[in-house]
Amino acid sequence: MDRLAPQAIIDSFAAKLGDGFVEGSIYEREVAVKKNKFRSLWIEVRKAAFRNAVEHVCHLQKYPHLAIISTSDLGEEVELIYHFTLYYGEHLQELSLGLRVKLPKTDLRVPTITDLIPGAIFTEREIQEMMGVEVAGIPDGRRLFIDEDVPEGVYPWRKDETGPDKLLRVLPGRKPRGEDKKG
Repeated sequence: MDRLAPQAIIDSFAAKLGDGFVEGSIYEREVAVKKNKFRSLWIEVRKAAFRNAVEHVCHLQKYPHLAIISTSDLGEEVELIYHFTLYYGEHLQELSLGLRVKLPKTDLRVPTITDLIPGAIFTEREIQEMMGVEVAGIPDGRRLFIDEDVPEGVYPWRKDETGPDKLLRVLPGRKPRGEDKKG
C-alpha cells in the first residue's frame, strides 16, 4: 500500500466510515536537535463504526502496530483510544494514530480486534478488568492484572461508584474522600 499524507489518511477514514466518522485532526511538532517533524493523527469514530475503522487501519498498513488502548472515565461515557503507529520502521515517516471511540456507560461493549491484531489481547483484557468494558468475542477473557480477591464489579480506573474507593483504607491522619473539605 502506498504511504498516504496525514490529511489523506483522515479523508480516507471520512470516506470509508461516512456518518460513523466524527472528526479528525493532525498535530505536528518539531523534535530533537535537527527539528524533525513528528506528526500525530487523532480520529474519532462512532461506536457502530469502530470495527470498520480498525479494519481501515489494517488496510492503510498491513500490519499496523498497536501500542495500547488508553481509557478515560468521562462521567456518562468511557473513552477508549487505540494508539497505533503507521509506517513504523521508516525513518522520519512514522505517524502516530489515536483512534478514539466513546462508549456510553449504559452499553460498555466493544468488539475484539484480536482477529485483526492478535497482540491486542493483552490490552483488551486490561480494559475489561480496569474499566469494566466488555470486549465481545475476546478469545481469553481471564483476569490478567487484578488479583482474584478483588470482587467482580470493581474497576480501578473508574471514577464512579464501581471504582476502588470502597476497597481503599484510609491512612492514619487522613480523612476519607469527601470529608477533607472545610465547610
